[in-house]
Amino acid sequence: MVKNTSHIRKDDKVKVIAGKDKGKIGKVLRVLPKKNRVLIENINIVKRHQRPNAKNRQGGIVENESPIHWANVMLMCNKCMKPVRIAMKRLDDGKKVRFCSKCEELIDN
Repeated sequence: MVKNTSHIRKDDKVKVIAGKDKGKIGKVLRVLPKKNRVLIENINIVKRHQRPNAKNRQGGIVENESPIHWANVMLMCNKCMKPVRIAMKRLDDGKKVRFCSKCEELIDN
């Protein structure tokens, strides 16, 4: 069985590397591990036609973010300000941490 894991977490800053929003940078709002997707702030905006209901009396066209596959995003390093691959290592106290492959800077959680 294939294990669905990603090193991208909520509140990470990521850059889209494929798709219609390629090159845009945003903050991860939610991670959906069962679907291998992430929801990013102001990325992959879709328009939905809504019927009038109790919440939305008038109805009309509503714009929302839609999830994007996590293979299409890369984490941004805070120090070198570039999209980077993530490396993992254990500290002396046994804790696993993420760090930037380019500049060896620890990535905050």
